[in-house]
Amino acid sequence: MSGETPPLYVVIRIRGESGRRPEERKTLELLRLHKKFHAVLVRATPSIRGMLKVVEHVVTYGEIDEDTLALLLERRGRLTGNKRVTREYLEKLGFKDFKELARAILKSEVDIRKLPDFKPVFRLHPPSGGFDGTIKKHFRDGGELGYRGTAINELVRRMA
Repeated sequence: MSGETPPLYVVIRIRGESGRRPEERKTLELLRLHKKFHAVLVRATPSIRGMLKVVEHVVTYGEIDEDTLALLLERRGRLTGNKRVTREYLEKLGFKDFKELARAILKSEVDIRKLPDFKPVFRLHPPSGGFDGTIKKHFRDGGELGYRGTAINELVRRMA
């Protein structure tokens, strides 16, 4: 894995605050997931994977693809002052559209946290049509929590 960038995960908080252990609360705070249906983009480094292991029964996560990331940036991306991300903002950064920005973020050419005035947390809607399983079980057991690989893209599209 020399020189290769780790995959980009989208992490979505699904469960609320009640009954959380102190280490879970701290990890959620470090991930900037303060409320239900908030999402963040993180690189799958060993330290992030360890953090996700601590909170995997509170969040769901997986690898985001370029089209879904472009949709997320367009619909749910916000600037300071709660303004929408516009084409003028993208052009000021040197990108012609959301797809080009999404490609640059996935290739690690641009760090989303270093974009000027960009809020790194996405506030999503509950999924249209509801969740497919229970929010109390792991994804591999027919629930919604934990690692779900590329199946996260379908969920993000329903929530954006």
